Amino acid sequence: MKEDEPVRVQVPGEVSSQLLSAVGGVAADRRGQYAWVGFEWARNPYVILITIYIFAPYFSSQVVGDPVRGQAIWGNINGIGGAIIALLGPVLGAIADTGGRRKPWIGCFVALMAVATYAMWFALPGDGGIGILGAAAMVIVANVAFEFSAVFHNSMLPYVAPTKRVAFLSGMGLALGNLSSLMILIFMLFAFMLPGLVGWSFLPSQALFGLDVTAHENSRIAGPIAAVWLVVFAIPLFLFTPDVAATGASAKDAVRDGIRNVVRTIRELKGHRNVATYLVARMFYNDGKTAVLIFGGVYAAGVFGWGALTLTIYGVVLSIFAVAGGFVGGWLDDKFGSRNAILVSIGGTALGVVLAVSITPHEVFFVPYNAADATPLWSLPFFQTVPEVLYVLVVILVAIFITAAYANSRTMLARIAPPEKMSEFFGLYALSGTATAFLGPLLVGVATSVFESQRVGFSSVLLLLVGGMVIMLFVRDGRES
Repeated sequence: MKEDEPVRVQVPGEVSSQLLSAVGGVAADRRGQYAWVGFEWARNPYVILITIYIFAPYFSSQVVGDPVRGQAIWGNINGIGGAIIALLGPVLGAIADTGGRRKPWIGCFVALMAVATYAMWFALPGDGGIGILGAAAMVIVANVAFEFSAVFHNSMLPYVAPTKRVAFLSGMGLALGNLSSLMILIFMLFAFMLPGLVGWSFLPSQALFGLDVTAHENSRIAGPIAAVWLVVFAIPLFLFTPDVAATGASAKDAVRDGIRNVVRTIRELKGHRNVATYLVARMFYNDGKTAVLIFGGVYAAGVFGWGALTLTIYGVVLSIFAVAGGFVGGWLDDKFGSRNAILVSIGGTALGVVLAVSITPHEVFFVPYNAADATPLWSLPFFQTVPEVLYVLVVILVAIFITAAYANSRTMLARIAPPEKMSEFFGLYALSGTATAFLGPLLVGVATSVFESQRVGFSSVLLLLVGGMVIMLFVRDGRES
């Protein structure tokens, strides 16, 4: 029987025709598949609102009060969270592999993430409220919960989808995640950022809910909005996507047996050299592109002095093109194969980073630019200079390639891993994404502190991107037996 051939499933009182999943069981119906996709619609706005465009720059420039020191601290915060992820990720991956059910774990991490994200509202300027340490703790908790929810969510994909729909659902999930982020950013723009600054008749005269813009409440509200959005739109996953049956193993047994399986699988990688090489490559380039996401908004805010309004518009523009990135990733994969698609995506990201750091208010592609004699391009209170516009155009390409790379990466493993070991290798896939999760943020934080430069600190991600690309050259695009 072929893996996408309909199979007859006997249910008391009825007979239905369903497809086999990528690992051989019965795949979820279309509603269940789309509910799995919808979880990224619920979860991904956290990245956009908190770690990139709104809260991260606010934390760096206002809570800390110094963009350079703020970028270094932000790197340390994400480095600590990454270290926790690296230590506990294998254990949770083991539980996902041997414990059966995924949704109870996803529910726990959604709850933790929602509480921590909501609490970011109380991080006040000048180290007030919960202060730098309190905000750092909330970010660490939310980041860890975000990544761990991904471990269990990603591991559901081969059980939910037929083989021919794995790439489509993977790309669609990332695209919809970016689309939901775009919708929230547009709401933030018209509800909290533009009112009072431009005289457009369709805007409210002041920020909604009586928010005090002078106290940066229009930035702090990103936390509660991301938390509520997550809880509401995660519900369909729990209602409609079927979970893997419980194995009956206790948590202790699941961890013990799961870790044994991980160790055994790692040892067996000696006989699956292609998969092993890919996982090592992903470990490097994944850290690099994650660092680009984490520090993109912080870097732009510090170098160009952008405030909440400009950063929100910047986020809207990039999110529009990031939506396309998921579909670009799927197209690249279908047209050129997973390996070449990843090389194109990561290569494009690396080139974009080089071009991005070549642009400052006083330089364009490393060539001096006389900003003093330049006139504003328009009267709107954002992107008024040539360097700013060029920077946005460059980062648009970065946004497309990063989203495409995320889609290509999940698909790559589904295409090259042996079907009978798919679950085990997806556990290692999660491990490769978490084992060095601290490296990118720590690298940027240390480089920023040592050189006292946001530019040098941000450029350090190229070491990881290029390293991952080089290793990918040795990966074959074909399933192992």
